[in-house]
Amino acid sequence: MHIVPVTTPEQAALCASLAETIWREFYTPIIGAEQVEYMLRSFQSADAINAQMQNGYHYTLLYDGETAVGYCATVPEDDVLKVSKLYVLQTQRGKGGGRLMLEHCAAEAKAGGFKRLLLTVNRHNPSVAFYEHEGFTNAGPLVQGIGGGFVMDDYVMVRPVR
Repeated sequence: MHIVPVTTPEQAALCASLAETIWREFYTPIIGAEQVEYMLRSFQSADAINAQMQNGYHYTLLYDGETAVGYCATVPEDDVLKVSKLYVLQTQRGKGGGRLMLEHCAAEAKAGGFKRLLLTVNRHNPSVAFYEHEGFTNAGPLVQGIGGGFVMDDYVMVRPVR
């Protein structure tokens, strides 16, 4: 597996396409179809991703050979580098791609002089255990409105940059 920086609108559209597959399959049982569709439109569409990249987000695609199988995004927030997105297709989970993307994020944080990685993860997401295994600690709950009458019911997870 390897990682490729997202630099073109076509690559942003590929991230959005992956999001549609991953989000509908993974998050519908956790947050419901209505919120999934709202979040895809608002935060995971090609237009949203392109706008985020114009505002300091760094996106990368995860490839298995020639096939894109996941993506992640980081953004600086104060003194931490936030892992804003980290998603892998269901068929590719457990093969090391998530870990590879996290280590890419950590290298980006180190190069930028950040001391910690931060992410938020839905409290009912089984990936909480993955993040804990990767050295993140739970810094507590965070419930925040995201528009459309929806809220994110998350844990804040932090990890020192190694």
